[in-house]
Amino acid sequence: MVFKLPKLGAQGAFQMNTRILMCGALAAFSCLSAMPNRAQSDTISQELIERTAQANFGEFFEMLSLPNDAINAEDIRKNADWLEAAFRKRGFTTQQLPNNGKPLVFAEYGRKNPNVRTILFYIHFDGMPVLPEQWSQKSPWTPVLKKRVANSGATPPPTFTPSRVSVQPYWEEIDRNRLLTEKIDPEWRLFARSSSDDKGPIMMFLTAFDALKAAGIEPAINVKLLLDSEEEKGSPTIGVIAKANRDLLKADAIVIHDGPMHASNRPTIVFGNRGNTVVQLAVYGPKSPLHSGHYGNYVPNPAQRLATLLASMKDDDGRVTVAGYYDSVKLTESERSVMSAVPDDTAALLKRVGVAKPEAVGRNLQEALQYPSLNIRGIESAAIGDKGANIIPNKAVAELDLRTTPGASPSYLADLIEKHLIVKGYYLSKGEPTDEEREKYDKIASLTVRRGSDAAFTPLNSPVGAWVQDTLAKTFGSAGEPAKTVRIRMMGGSVPTDKLVGALDLPFVIVPLVNPDNNQHSFDENLRIGHFFYGTSALVGLLRSPLAE
Repeated sequence: MVFKLPKLGAQGAFQMNTRILMCGALAAFSCLSAMPNRAQSDTISQELIERTAQANFGEFFEMLSLPNDAINAEDIRKNADWLEAAFRKRGFTTQQLPNNGKPLVFAEYGRKNPNVRTILFYIHFDGMPVLPEQWSQKSPWTPVLKKRVANSGATPPPTFTPSRVSVQPYWEEIDRNRLLTEKIDPEWRLFARSSSDDKGPIMMFLTAFDALKAAGIEPAINVKLLLDSEEEKGSPTIGVIAKANRDLLKADAIVIHDGPMHASNRPTIVFGNRGNTVVQLAVYGPKSPLHSGHYGNYVPNPAQRLATLLASMKDDDGRVTVAGYYDSVKLTESERSVMSAVPDDTAALLKRVGVAKPEAVGRNLQEALQYPSLNIRGIESAAIGDKGANIIPNKAVAELDLRTTPGASPSYLADLIEKHLIVKGYYLSKGEPTDEEREKYDKIASLTVRRGSDAAFTPLNSPVGAWVQDTLAKTFGSAGEPAKTVRIRMMGGSVPTDKLVGALDLPFVIVPLVNPDNNQHSFDENLRIGHFFYGTSALVGLLRSPLAE
């Protein structure tokens, strides 16, 4: 059978963190299946992949039942121990790489061939923190199987279109053991923290090896795997760990499995990602809060000044007005052509997010993501509402997250913002200003870089990119025709690839395997079962395709 993923509607966002899941079931779509690589079609059938996956879902339940917030070292160690056992069972040698009580896990497949290339696969096993009361189930750590029903009691529409966005679907729990014993509906979803981000791809990886073993086939590449324990915390130590283990991690390229597929559900390849830097901007007022009746119109309000400063950093079209902010971005016409080819539907995207028009940073969504961003992620001053008081606050603080791009490092962007503040007449103190500074300067602010990561990028014509694209096109093609893939030059979200790639000096690509509407980082995170089959098929294809010299 030919593998075709159902369309979720033309949605341009690469990552959708929304509780309203809009993907409708295809009525004529009875069994999600993948056309394997033509070179392996006689030995690795889709039936075998689905049968192997079904046998592994009980093991998947086990893995998802292990809490994995990286703030808890004991939980991380339990996950690391479980992963070591799972990979050893499949013929891997493993070891835990020390990391302040939160070890990473390294695994290498036992059969090594000196005449083929080595791929280092990267997946993380930690997850975002949870607020259990937000979840529509007893516990985020107890995986729940659900099927979609409409809240009107009617059958869900056979396909999703923007005109049906008013039909709010919801999910009904069903016995998860049906995954183990019954014919599987690919539209079923498994709800649990890290089901998609990123334990799902780990179980797909294990399942792909089980399918190869069942078919009596060995990988066409040498396989190494690095499982990260702190990705959701920014992987603060992965660069140091990678440098200390360069020989262990030696490979020809890195393949990263993280993030959702493009909303079109075509096989997706990402060649880079922006970094992320958090800076805190504080504007200072009086030494302590003052009665606004006694001092209003006389003592400057730092919240007002902060608002004016923030407004000066962007124009009405959303473009950053800090001098030099976009100067490092140099896009070729060839790259612009690749970005234009990504099947984003602007009208559907704007309807989904509920805005009339996008900002004018780039010609389209993909182009906009190539530029460094300046986002206000939070503002704090005096209290409001029932806790509010009529005061002039003593300080106002904004936290900005700056998405970095090649050539626009965290320090580069922070320096530009500092210069902007100075041009606006501000003296920059190192924290709370002294009495002497208060007497001397009218406008006082401080800018503190809390954390930062660089962008990472592999050229679109890189050998590893061509290998992945050719493999996915063949694996999911039909009637001798290669499947259409989506090539994304650089995604907007951040993965700690800069530290890993910088330490190992290797080319990389990101190959997402999970459904775009998986609610990652939010409550009710889920994995569509059909995408589990897709991801396993994609990994079988990659494992069976040699990387050329």
